[in-house]
Amino acid sequence: MIKQKKQGSLIIISGTTCAGKGTVVKELLKRNENLGLSISYTSRAMREGEKNGVEYFFVTQEEFEEKIKNGDFLEYANVQYGKYYGTPKKEVREMLELGKDVILEIDVKGAQQVKEMFPETILIFIMAPSMEEVKRRIKARGKENNEQIIKRFQVAYQEINEITKYNYVVVNDEVKNAVQKIEAILISEKCRVDRIEEIAVENQEEIIHEFLMDKDFDNSTLYDKLK
Repeated sequence: MIKQKKQGSLIIISGTTCAGKGTVVKELLKRNENLGLSISYTSRAMREGEKNGVEYFFVTQEEFEEKIKNGDFLEYANVQYGKYYGTPKKEVREMLELGKDVILEIDVKGAQQVKEMFPETILIFIMAPSMEEVKRRIKARGKENNEQIIKRFQVAYQEINEITKYNYVVVNDEVKNAVQKIEAILISEKCRVDRIEEIAVENQEEIIHEFLMDKDFDNSTLYDKLK
């Protein structure tokens, strides 16, 4: 009776530093065939072990800026001078039109840019269980000095203040639990009334005709059906 819209859902996953959003996204993609990850463009140099079109689409600064002028990005950011990162508009739209659900793993500012363009976007914010746990995870990496850690914390607190702009918040205490919560969110979103394209409802004349054509038709059953 219900025909749902074929178009896929656009899902944004953001989170504070060391919230484990990358790990959660990888597990989601592994478990759900209809989920796709948008590959971003970047103007930074390719690192050892990376492949063009896998981790990123690598372009020059000039090529990236030309794409900005052409309006080719859903969102983009200049992280450092000449180090651009952006989400391609064309590729994302193509996947959505094919019925594929698309995940964007982007920051808070990028999420708001996309939301303005696609109001129906599902925004999910991932958090670590506590800031104490964030500190433990950062120290476990052993890659940042105290000054860098402080900067990470400052950014994290700024991002937490933006949670009210998201639809859902998921605490990543354990990856398995976080993934199951996000899967539940996506299932519930598919059941939204505004996802319905068409509802075929039988009218009373059709019900009567169906029962009259049935050799085993029973008056009492017809009466119950028309109540």
